Amino acid sequence: MISRAGRAVPTVRFGARRLPADRAAVMAIVARGTDSCSDRGVTYPDQVAMAAVDRAVYEGADIVDLGAAEDTRRVAPFVAAVRERYPELAISVDIWRPEVARPLLDAGADILNWADADLALAEVAAERGCGVVCRYTGCASWRTRVSGTDVVRDVIDDLTAQAATLVGLGVPREAILIDPTHDVGKDIGYGLELLRRSDDLVATGWPVLITLSATNFIGESLDAEVGGQVDGIMAATAIAAWARIRVFRVHQVRQTRRVLEMVASIAGTRPPARAVRGLTKRGPA
Repeated sequence: MISRAGRAVPTVRFGARRLPADRAAVMAIVARGTDSCSDRGVTYPDQVAMAAVDRAVYEGADIVDLGAAEDTRRVAPFVAAVRERYPELAISVDIWRPEVARPLLDAGADILNWADADLALAEVAAERGCGVVCRYTGCASWRTRVSGTDVVRDVIDDLTAQAATLVGLGVPREAILIDPTHDVGKDIGYGLELLRRSDDLVATGWPVLITLSATNFIGESLDAEVGGQVDGIMAATAIAAWARIRVFRVHQVRQTRRVLEMVASIAGTRPPARAVRGLTKRGPA
């Protein structure tokens, strides 16, 4: 895909599974723990979680991201069930410890979505050639940074270093995503600044993943609780998609997919679903 600026959008693939080339991709969040801040553990039971996966796929998810993946005795069989049910679906697991990575990959996971640059996890990813999401975790000190510090540059330097390390260890470049974690440990100003400067993140050349669902910076901007943030989330999604953010990790799958398709059609990378009146290019009268 060629972007609106005439630059090629990075190919992203996890083994045989490739993300769409004509628009940004949708990663659906399916929490498997009891402490999720967005759904309060409603998808903890396997039957309810599978119904959530079914709904996400029906609404257009390209990837499902399964949380609470540290509990491999419970989550690995669920990953295997999702893989059997949806052979072409990309499956991400939210993970912290390297010892649980192999069982989840064996069960059918394609992507390790981790919270820190753990070299042991990186070695597993290199060994298996699976996808990796690098997250920025240097957030705690941001609350005490002096005025004028370029926090976006800090994020870029950290994430590009992580990604380069992974490539050096043997992880396929096209399987790596970087996540600036807009809302983790950051105040509203930093979250908005990261979104405002999405072009800078994309300019690194690494495909960027962002999470906008249930974020404090959107809730505070609109003075809205989690359930009342959808309008703000969609506005932020459109802005980030126009900047060529590659993957959107969301709860609102259908709405996000529609926004991404519309932005792609405006950008010229995706043809309209139907063109009753044609696409004639008109010159001057």
